[in-house]
Amino acid sequence: MAKQDYDGKIHVLLVDNGSTDRTAEKALDAAMRLNLDLVVLKEEKPGKFNALNKGLQHICTDLMITLDADTLLHKSAVRYLVARIESAPSDVCAVAGAVLVKNSRDNLLARIQEWDYFLGIASIKRMQGLYQGTLVAQGAYSIYKTERIRKVGGWPDAIGEDIVLSWRLMLNNWKIYFEPYAVAFTEVPTSMSHFCKQRSRWARGMIEALKAMKPWQQPQLYVKYLTTIDLLLHYLDAVYTLCWLPGLIGAFFGYYYIVGPMTLFVVPLTLISYWILYEYQKNVFKKLDLKIRKNKVGFIIFVLFYQIIMSPVSFWGYIQEFIKLKRIWK
Repeated sequence: MAKQDYDGKIHVLLVDNGSTDRTAEKALDAAMRLNLDLVVLKEEKPGKFNALNKGLQHICTDLMITLDADTLLHKSAVRYLVARIESAPSDVCAVAGAVLVKNSRDNLLARIQEWDYFLGIASIKRMQGLYQGTLVAQGAYSIYKTERIRKVGGWPDAIGEDIVLSWRLMLNNWKIYFEPYAVAFTEVPTSMSHFCKQRSRWARGMIEALKAMKPWQQPQLYVKYLTTIDLLLHYLDAVYTLCWLPGLIGAFFGYYYIVGPMTLFVVPLTLISYWILYEYQKNVFKKLDLKIRKNKVGFIIFVLFYQIIMSPVSFWGYIQEFIKLKRIWK
Protein backbone atom coordinates (compact mmCIF):
# COMPACT_ATOMS: atom_id res chain seq x y z
CA MET A 1 0.00 0.00 0.00
CA ALA A 2 2.88 2.34 0.74
CA LYS A 3 4.24 1.87 -2.80
CA GLN A 4 1.05 2.81 -4.65
CA ASP A 5 1.40 5.37 -7.47
CA TYR A 6 -1.98 6.87 -6.54
CA ASP A 7 -1.63 10.63 -5.98
CA GLY A 8 -4.31 10.95 -3.30
CA LYS A 9 -4.01 10.34 0.42
CA ILE A 10 -4.50 6.73 1.59
CA HIS A 11 -5.73 6.09 5.13
CA VAL A 12 -5.37 2.48 6.26
CA LEU A 13 -7.53 0.81 8.90
CA LEU A 14 -6.34 -2.58 10.11
CA VAL A 15 -9.01 -4.49 12.01
CA ASP A 16 -7.58 -6.98 14.48
CA ASN A 17 -10.31 -9.60 14.78
CA GLY A 18 -8.97 -11.38 17.87
CA SER A 19 -5.67 -12.47 16.30
CA THR A 20 -2.95 -14.06 18.45
CA ASP A 21 0.08 -13.80 16.13
CA ARG A 22 1.18 -10.16 16.68
CA THR A 23 -0.05 -9.15 13.21
CA ALA A 24 -1.25 -5.73 14.38
CA GLU A 25 2.01 -5.03 16.22
CA LYS A 26 4.11 -5.92 13.19
CA ALA A 27 1.85 -3.86 10.93
CA LEU A 28 2.35 -0.76 13.10
CA ASP A 29 6.13 -1.23 12.96
CA ALA A 30 6.00 -1.58 9.17
CA ALA A 31 3.75 1.50 8.84
CA MET A 32 6.29 3.60 10.76
CA ARG A 33 9.13 2.46 8.51
CA LEU A 34 7.09 3.06 5.34
CA ASN A 35 5.50 6.34 6.50
CA LEU A 36 2.02 4.89 6.04
CA ASP A 37 -1.06 6.37 7.74
CA LEU A 38 -2.23 3.30 9.68
CA VAL A 39 -4.77 2.92 12.50
CA VAL A 40 -5.34 -0.43 14.24
CA LEU A 41 -8.87 -1.23 15.43
CA LYS A 42 -9.77 -4.07 17.80
CA GLU A 43 -12.84 -6.25 17.23
CA GLU A 44 -13.06 -9.21 19.58
CA LYS A 45 -16.37 -10.58 18.28
CA PRO A 46 -15.44 -13.29 15.75
CA GLY A 47 -16.63 -13.12 12.18
CA LYS A 48 -15.35 -11.21 9.18
CA PHE A 49 -18.58 -9.20 8.95
CA ASN A 50 -17.99 -7.89 12.49
CA ALA A 51 -14.46 -6.81 11.56
CA LEU A 52 -15.64 -5.07 8.39
CA ASN A 53 -18.46 -3.24 10.18
CA LYS A 54 -16.01 -2.15 12.88
CA GLY A 55 -13.89 -0.54 10.17
CA LEU A 56 -16.96 1.03 8.58
CA GLN A 57 -17.71 2.89 11.84
CA HIS A 58 -14.36 4.71 11.60
CA ILE A 59 -14.33 5.63 7.90
CA CYS A 60 -14.56 9.35 7.17
CA THR A 61 -13.87 9.33 3.41
CA ASP A 62 -16.32 9.10 0.49
CA LEU A 63 -14.60 6.01 -0.90
CA MET A 64 -13.39 2.90 0.88
CA ILE A 65 -11.44 -0.16 -0.26
CA THR A 66 -11.60 -3.58 1.37
CA LEU A 67 -8.41 -5.62 1.19
CA ASP A 68 -7.78 -9.04 2.71
CA ALA A 69 -4.68 -9.34 4.89
CA ASP A 70 -3.17 -12.01 2.63
CA THR A 71 -3.63 -9.96 -0.54
CA LEU A 72 -0.91 -7.86 -2.20
CA LEU A 73 -1.50 -4.94 -4.56
CA HIS A 74 0.09 -4.12 -7.88
CA LYS A 75 1.64 -0.64 -7.63
CA SER A 76 -1.15 0.89 -9.78
CA ALA A 77 -4.05 -1.07 -8.30
CA VAL A 78 -5.55 1.75 -6.23
CA ARG A 79 -5.13 4.32 -9.01
CA TYR A 80 -7.04 2.19 -11.52
CA LEU A 81 -9.76 1.30 -9.02
CA VAL A 82 -10.34 4.90 -7.93
CA ALA A 83 -10.24 6.15 -11.54
CA ARG A 84 -12.91 3.63 -12.54
CA ILE A 85 -15.38 4.56 -9.81
CA GLU A 86 -14.72 8.32 -10.15
CA SER A 87 -15.34 8.24 -13.91
CA ALA A 88 -18.42 6.02 -13.65
CA PRO A 89 -22.04 7.24 -13.60
CA SER A 90 -23.47 8.26 -10.24
CA ASP A 91 -25.49 5.05 -9.87
CA VAL A 92 -22.30 2.94 -9.72
CA CYS A 93 -21.78 2.11 -6.04
CA ALA A 94 -18.80 -0.26 -6.21
CA VAL A 95 -16.04 -1.57 -8.45
CA ALA A 96 -14.53 -5.03 -8.13
CA GLY A 97 -10.79 -5.33 -8.63
CA ALA A 98 -9.11 -8.19 -10.50
CA VAL A 99 -7.87 -10.78 -8.00
CA LEU A 100 -5.19 -13.21 -9.20
CA VAL A 101 -3.12 -15.93 -7.53
CA LYS A 102 -0.01 -15.00 -5.56
CA ASN A 103 1.24 -18.42 -4.39
CA SER A 104 0.95 -20.48 -7.58
CA ARG A 105 4.49 -21.86 -7.06
CA ASP A 106 3.49 -23.65 -3.84
CA ASN A 107 2.13 -26.87 -5.33
CA LEU A 108 0.07 -28.36 -8.17
CA LEU A 109 -3.29 -27.41 -6.64
CA ALA A 110 -2.23 -23.76 -6.49
CA ARG A 111 -1.01 -23.95 -10.10
CA ILE A 112 -4.41 -25.19 -11.25
CA GLN A 113 -6.21 -22.41 -9.38
CA GLU A 114 -3.93 -19.84 -11.00
CA TRP A 115 -5.68 -20.53 -14.32
CA ASP A 116 -9.11 -20.45 -12.70
CA TYR A 117 -8.48 -16.92 -11.41
CA PHE A 118 -6.58 -15.80 -14.53
CA LEU A 119 -9.07 -17.09 -17.12
CA GLY A 120 -12.26 -18.34 -15.45
CA ILE A 121 -13.15 -15.84 -12.73
CA ALA A 122 -11.66 -12.84 -14.57
CA SER A 123 -13.62 -13.62 -17.76
CA ILE A 124 -16.92 -14.01 -15.88
CA LYS A 125 -16.38 -10.63 -14.22
CA ARG A 126 -15.46 -9.07 -17.58
CA MET A 127 -18.68 -10.35 -19.11
CA GLN A 128 -20.83 -9.20 -16.19
CA GLY A 129 -19.04 -5.85 -16.04
CA LEU A 130 -19.83 -5.12 -19.69
CA TYR A 131 -23.47 -4.86 -18.63
CA GLN A 132 -22.72 -3.07 -15.34
CA GLY A 133 -23.93 -6.16 -13.53
CA THR A 134 -20.85 -7.58 -11.78
CA LEU A 135 -22.54 -9.87 -9.27
CA VAL A 136 -19.88 -9.77 -6.57
CA ALA A 137 -17.62 -6.95 -5.45
CA GLN A 138 -15.35 -9.43 -3.65
CA GLY A 139 -14.15 -8.55 -0.18
CA ALA A 140 -10.56 -9.48 -1.04
CA TYR A 141 -10.17 -6.31 -3.13
CA SER A 142 -12.96 -3.89 -4.13
CA ILE A 143 -13.86 -0.22 -3.77
CA TYR A 144 -17.20 1.12 -2.52
CA LYS A 145 -18.97 4.40 -1.99
CA THR A 146 -19.07 4.60 1.80
CA GLU A 147 -22.51 6.21 1.97
CA ARG A 148 -24.07 3.39 -0.08
CA ILE A 149 -22.60 0.71 2.21
CA ARG A 150 -24.04 2.46 5.26
CA LYS A 151 -27.40 2.85 3.55
CA VAL A 152 -27.81 -0.94 3.23
CA GLY A 153 -26.71 -1.53 6.84
CA GLY A 154 -23.10 -2.59 6.24
CA TRP A 155 -21.95 -6.18 5.88
CA PRO A 156 -24.46 -8.90 6.84
CA ASP A 157 -23.92 -11.84 9.18
CA ALA A 158 -23.35 -14.37 6.40
CA ILE A 159 -20.78 -16.86 5.18
CA GLY A 160 -20.64 -15.01 1.86
CA GLU A 161 -20.93 -11.51 3.30
CA ASP A 162 -19.54 -9.89 0.13
CA ILE A 163 -22.06 -11.71 -2.11
CA VAL A 164 -25.06 -10.74 0.04
CA LEU A 165 -23.82 -7.14 0.33
CA SER A 166 -23.37 -6.86 -3.46
CA TRP A 167 -26.88 -8.13 -4.12
CA ARG A 168 -28.34 -5.75 -1.54
CA LEU A 169 -26.62 -2.86 -3.28
CA MET A 170 -28.01 -3.90 -6.66
CA LEU A 171 -31.47 -4.29 -5.11
CA ASN A 172 -31.37 -0.49 -4.66
CA ASN A 173 -30.92 -0.15 -8.43
CA TRP A 174 -27.22 0.65 -8.04
CA LYS A 175 -24.60 -0.85 -10.33
CA ILE A 176 -21.28 -2.60 -9.79
CA TYR A 177 -18.40 -2.33 -12.26
CA PHE A 178 -15.25 -4.39 -12.79
CA GLU A 179 -11.75 -2.99 -13.39
CA PRO A 180 -9.37 -5.56 -14.99
CA TYR A 181 -6.32 -3.31 -14.56
CA ALA A 182 -6.77 -2.96 -10.78
CA VAL A 183 -4.83 -6.14 -10.04
CA ALA A 184 -4.29 -7.72 -6.63
CA PHE A 185 -2.68 -11.06 -5.79
CA THR A 186 -4.12 -13.33 -3.11
CA GLU A 187 -3.17 -16.64 -1.53
CA VAL A 188 -5.21 -19.66 -2.59
CA PRO A 189 -5.64 -22.95 -0.70
CA THR A 190 -2.77 -25.40 -1.09
CA SER A 191 -4.45 -28.39 0.55
CA MET A 192 -7.46 -30.23 -0.81
CA SER A 193 -9.33 -29.93 2.48
CA HIS A 194 -8.83 -26.14 2.58
CA PHE A 195 -9.79 -25.86 -1.09
CA CYS A 196 -13.01 -27.84 -0.55
CA LYS A 197 -13.92 -25.71 2.47
CA GLN A 198 -13.34 -22.49 0.52
CA ARG A 199 -15.40 -23.49 -2.54
CA SER A 200 -18.11 -25.00 -0.36
CA ARG A 201 -18.24 -21.68 1.52
CA TRP A 202 -18.61 -19.79 -1.79
CA ALA A 203 -21.46 -22.07 -2.84
CA ARG A 204 -23.19 -21.61 0.52
CA GLY A 205 -22.70 -17.85 0.24
CA MET A 206 -24.55 -17.81 -3.05
CA ILE A 207 -27.44 -19.76 -1.49
CA GLU A 208 -27.54 -17.18 1.31
CA ALA A 209 -27.84 -14.38 -1.25
CA LEU A 210 -30.60 -16.24 -3.11
CA LYS A 211 -32.48 -16.70 0.17
CA ALA A 212 -32.17 -13.02 1.07
CA MET A 213 -32.92 -11.60 -2.39
CA LYS A 214 -34.80 -13.54 -5.06
CA PRO A 215 -33.70 -12.97 -8.69
CA TRP A 216 -37.12 -11.65 -9.69
CA GLN A 217 -36.80 -8.93 -7.02
CA GLN A 218 -33.76 -7.38 -8.71
CA PRO A 219 -34.80 -4.17 -10.52
CA GLN A 220 -32.17 -4.38 -13.28
CA LEU A 221 -33.07 -6.77 -16.09
CA TYR A 222 -29.53 -8.06 -16.69
CA VAL A 223 -28.91 -8.64 -12.96
CA LYS A 224 -32.26 -10.44 -12.82
CA TYR A 225 -31.03 -12.72 -15.62
CA LEU A 226 -27.61 -13.39 -14.03
CA THR A 227 -29.02 -14.14 -10.59
CA THR A 228 -31.55 -16.50 -12.17
CA ILE A 229 -28.61 -18.43 -13.63
CA ASP A 230 -27.14 -18.59 -10.12
CA LEU A 231 -30.48 -19.96 -8.93
CA LEU A 232 -30.08 -22.83 -11.42
CA LEU A 233 -26.41 -23.53 -10.73
CA HIS A 234 -26.97 -25.93 -7.85
CA TYR A 235 -29.31 -27.97 -10.06
CA LEU A 236 -26.69 -28.03 -12.80
CA ASP A 237 -23.99 -29.07 -10.31
CA ALA A 238 -26.28 -31.81 -9.02
CA VAL A 239 -26.88 -33.16 -12.54
CA TYR A 240 -23.18 -32.92 -13.36
CA THR A 241 -22.18 -34.72 -10.15
CA LEU A 242 -24.90 -37.39 -10.03
CA CYS A 243 -25.43 -38.01 -13.77
CA TRP A 244 -22.61 -36.73 -15.99
CA LEU A 245 -19.68 -38.02 -13.92
CA PRO A 246 -21.12 -41.55 -13.65
CA GLY A 247 -21.84 -41.30 -17.39
CA LEU A 248 -18.21 -40.40 -18.02
CA ILE A 249 -17.05 -43.44 -16.05
CA GLY A 250 -19.49 -45.59 -18.02
CA ALA A 251 -18.13 -44.23 -21.31
CA PHE A 252 -14.66 -45.54 -20.43
CA PHE A 253 -16.20 -49.02 -20.29
CA GLY A 254 -18.13 -48.64 -23.55
CA TYR A 255 -21.50 -47.58 -22.13
CA TYR A 256 -22.54 -44.38 -23.92
CA TYR A 257 -25.99 -43.85 -22.40
CA ILE A 258 -25.12 -40.39 -21.01
CA VAL A 259 -21.66 -39.43 -22.30
CA GLY A 260 -20.60 -40.40 -25.80
CA PRO A 261 -17.61 -39.91 -28.12
CA MET A 262 -19.07 -36.60 -29.41
CA THR A 263 -18.36 -35.10 -25.97
CA LEU A 264 -14.69 -34.93 -26.97
CA PHE A 265 -15.56 -32.08 -29.38
CA VAL A 266 -16.08 -29.87 -26.32
CA VAL A 267 -12.32 -29.91 -25.70
CA PRO A 268 -11.23 -27.94 -28.84
CA LEU A 269 -14.07 -25.46 -28.31
CA THR A 270 -12.90 -24.96 -24.74
CA LEU A 271 -9.31 -24.42 -25.88
CA ILE A 272 -10.42 -21.79 -28.43
CA SER A 273 -12.42 -19.85 -25.85
CA TYR A 274 -9.53 -19.96 -23.36
CA TRP A 275 -7.10 -18.78 -26.05
CA ILE A 276 -9.29 -15.70 -26.67
CA LEU A 277 -9.44 -15.00 -22.93
CA TYR A 278 -5.69 -15.53 -22.63
CA GLU A 279 -5.05 -12.89 -25.30
CA TYR A 280 -7.17 -10.38 -23.38
CA GLN A 281 -5.35 -11.10 -20.15
CA LYS A 282 -1.97 -10.93 -21.89
CA ASN A 283 -2.75 -7.35 -22.92
CA VAL A 284 -3.63 -6.50 -19.30
CA PHE A 285 -0.34 -7.92 -18.05
CA LYS A 286 1.62 -6.12 -20.77
CA LYS A 287 0.15 -2.76 -19.76
CA LEU A 288 0.93 -3.44 -16.10
CA ASP A 289 4.49 -4.61 -16.91
CA LEU A 290 3.77 -8.08 -15.55
CA LYS A 291 4.80 -11.46 -16.93
CA ILE A 292 2.58 -14.53 -17.17
CA ARG A 293 4.16 -17.46 -15.37
CA LYS A 294 4.82 -20.62 -17.34
CA ASN A 295 2.37 -23.19 -16.04
CA LYS A 296 1.55 -25.72 -18.77
CA VAL A 297 0.82 -28.66 -16.47
CA GLY A 298 -1.56 -26.57 -14.38
CA PHE A 299 -3.35 -25.40 -17.54
CA ILE A 300 -3.85 -28.92 -18.93
CA ILE A 301 -5.29 -30.19 -15.64
CA PHE A 302 -7.43 -27.04 -15.33
CA VAL A 303 -8.98 -27.55 -18.79
CA LEU A 304 -9.52 -31.31 -18.55
CA PHE A 305 -10.25 -32.02 -14.87
CA TYR A 306 -11.01 -28.84 -12.91
CA GLN A 307 -14.78 -28.96 -13.38
CA ILE A 308 -14.78 -32.62 -12.31
CA ILE A 309 -13.42 -31.42 -8.95
CA MET A 310 -15.45 -28.22 -8.71
CA SER A 311 -19.01 -29.45 -9.27
CA PRO A 312 -19.02 -32.10 -6.50
CA VAL A 313 -17.42 -29.61 -4.08
CA SER A 314 -20.04 -26.94 -4.89
CA PHE A 315 -22.80 -29.55 -4.71
CA TRP A 316 -21.64 -30.51 -1.22
CA GLY A 317 -21.75 -26.83 -0.23
CA TYR A 318 -25.38 -26.63 -1.36
CA ILE A 319 -26.24 -29.77 0.61
CA GLN A 320 -24.67 -28.27 3.74
CA GLU A 321 -26.75 -25.12 3.35
CA PHE A 322 -29.95 -27.09 2.82
CA ILE A 323 -29.20 -29.19 5.94
CA LYS A 324 -28.71 -25.96 7.87
CA LEU A 325 -32.04 -24.63 6.54
CA LYS A 326 -33.80 -27.84 7.54
CA ARG A 327 -32.51 -27.46 11.10
CA ILE A 328 -33.79 -23.87 11.21
CA TRP A 329 -37.23 -24.94 9.97
CA LYS A 330 -37.43 -27.64 12.66
